[in-house]
Amino acid sequence: MTTELGYDKLDQPEILAVLFHPRQEERMQAPAGAIDYQVVVDEGIHVGARFFMAGKKDPNILFFHGNGEIVSDYDTVGPLYNEHGLNFLAVDYRGYGTSSGAPTTSLMMRDVHVVFKDVRQWLEDGEYTGPMIVMGRSLGSACALDLAVSFERDVSALVIESGFAHTVPLLQSLGVDTEALGITEADGFKNLQKIEQVTKPSLQIHGRYDAVIPVTSAELLQVYCAARGKEFHVIPGADHNNILAKAGKIYFELIKRFANKVEGKWEKRFFRDKRR
Repeated sequence: MTTELGYDKLDQPEILAVLFHPRQEERMQAPAGAIDYQVVVDEGIHVGARFFMAGKKDPNILFFHGNGEIVSDYDTVGPLYNEHGLNFLAVDYRGYGTSSGAPTTSLMMRDVHVVFKDVRQWLEDGEYTGPMIVMGRSLGSACALDLAVSFERDVSALVIESGFAHTVPLLQSLGVDTEALGITEADGFKNLQKIEQVTKPSLQIHGRYDAVIPVTSAELLQVYCAARGKEFHVIPGADHNNILAKAGKIYFELIKRFANKVEGKWEKRFFRDKRR
């Protein structure tokens, strides 16, 4: 299945100014245990990525970050995924980190398809055989959702952190006069429409006090998700940008347990409890 949805109306300058906050940096040596990688997404244009690999058979988490972040912000996070037996592959957008070009909504949603195919081939060439889990945080949730629908045969599971259901309320919360610009939900990311097509296992994590994307938005995604195996975890005391800090090790334990289920692994406690 593919998603061929236009995003031209979201490429208006007033919207790009709030959707994207690119921050560039000079290319530095990758931290110990990490691999820097570039994906050519267009002629003369590449996006940067940083991979933290644990094991050849471990689950692979392809991660798309929020609109004000870059992959090097996750240099201390990647090793924690590795400690839990998870490969963590973080990817930037155009104009972010060491990437070239400038971001637009249309290009981002096109580029993620190129990225997915390229990274999938990289994993295959490197004999990484674990399941592919696509994950998106905030703006990145639109990328992950699109890939989960477009490449459902190749994607084993979906993880969303601080994801949004509707586009118009998000833009309005960011100060965009959507009525003046003629923006309706039909012009948006259509996350709700897409998640209705997601049948693979899904996991959502959201902050209880998220003022940017209220938890009710994530609840809508959960309700509309077509997956039989779907989890939803609200982090007490957390807002939009401090879920990791508030959840601590629980954050990685949630994702690890979810990945175990995707692999068909079960905790020993489950079998002990069944015998009682």
